[in-house]
Amino acid sequence: MDKDSQDVVITGIKIPFFSLMGFMIKWTLASIPAVIVTMALVMGAVIGIPLLIEMLGLTDMLNGLGLLPPSP
Repeated sequence: MDKDSQDVVITGIKIPFFSLMGFMIKWTLASIPAVIVTMALVMGAVIGIPLLIEMLGLTDMLNGLGLLPPSP
């Protein structure tokens, strides 16, 4: 560090209550699209991976390795 630099310690931040509540509400509303995108990705994986395994004919190989439960 430079010999001219100084350390800064923040001891408190004053934010009005209603401004903080407004920020938290906006933050919550902004997170909704992220949750929807995450759910879509998870559902795509849950539905897509078994379909892909079936389409590629890997079911017998994965059954032989013990990675899938035996089909009825």
